[in-house]
Amino acid sequence: MSEPLYVGIATSTGDGRAGGQARTNDGLLDISLAIPKEMGGPGGATNPEQLFAAGWAACFHSALKAVAAQQKTQISDSAVVAEVQVHSTSEGGFSLSAALHVELSGAEQAAADKLVEAAHAICPYSNATRGNIPVTVDATVA
Repeated sequence: MSEPLYVGIATSTGDGRAGGQARTNDGLLDISLAIPKEMGGPGGATNPEQLFAAGWAACFHSALKAVAAQQKTQISDSAVVAEVQVHSTSEGGFSLSAALHVELSGAEQAAADKLVEAAHAICPYSNATRGNIPVTVDATVA
């Protein structure tokens, strides 16, 4: 493996997702965590799945923009919605699945589908999860 281009560092303290804190080493992210109401918690603060979804959406959006420029495909507007779902397992644990919904304009549906496939092939989050969790990806052209 090559030398890292960047290292993101974050520390979780307290009770983790159940009322803890998460901070990056540079202090740019400093948040409280809570279990969502849907999972029996109090809600009122973010949770690891939301953080993962936000990171993946931003990363995938950057990959989409990069492949569009590389393929010289014009898109006039775009957004990526990442959904990270938590599932209980039969062993009493938990697993994840995800859906990435790309919304864009300025391209035909076939071109949008190709861009999304290419972005999914190069996005680090997509590569990290490939084969590990179920992931669906789709494109909607407005």
